[in-house]
Amino acid sequence: MKVFDGLYAFVWHNYRENNCNTYLINGDKKILIDPGHQHLFGGHVANKLNELNINLNQIDIVIATHGHPDHLEAVRMFNKSTLYAIHPREHLFISELAGHFGYEVPQPNLFLQEGDLSIGAYNFQVISTPGHSPGSICLYWPEKKALFSGDVIFYQGIGRTDIPGGEFSLLKKSIRRLQMLDVTYLLPGHGDIVIGKEKVQKNFREIGRHWFNFS
Repeated sequence: MKVFDGLYAFVWHNYRENNCNTYLINGDKKILIDPGHQHLFGGHVANKLNELNINLNQIDIVIATHGHPDHLEAVRMFNKSTLYAIHPREHLFISELAGHFGYEVPQPNLFLQEGDLSIGAYNFQVISTPGHSPGSICLYWPEKKALFSGDVIFYQGIGRTDIPGGEFSLLKKSIRRLQMLDVTYLLPGHGDIVIGKEKVQKNFREIGRHWFNFS
């Protein structure tokens, strides 16, 4: 779906399979956020890119909000002309975890750090948001007031913390930070997109009351 000019959301609706929402920023640079599982990439992302007359070689950079396979695995579909970026702590964490299962994690071209990130004409803020995983990040696009929240916060939900690397207290702090942002588009890693400043803030308030006892 087209969210607004230059941003497309490939929302995952098949609840019988686990995969994430993928986002495409399409302008002077083509940025793909969270490509998903490799075995589900063709029907979910590649077909949608084809509909937009975009092939994989045209993607300039793939950004992973975190390293779980349902967000990261399909980075293997891209060739060396496409950069891949993730937080260094997350890369270390997921590499060590994957090593126990004999799974090799792709090597990033760029490590994301807290702070400003410029890609072509686009200016973002990388926000460190541990809790669901140790090196999880959210990507905030101030010009559009758009927040790519990965698995930190969803529509009416929060990321799991009962998995390796999860920590509830850290997730609480991360969500509290995100609540302070001026957000019109909440673009989560799973589930529905939330559009509208008041709807986004209402979602934060309801989650705060339900899980964390803050408003």
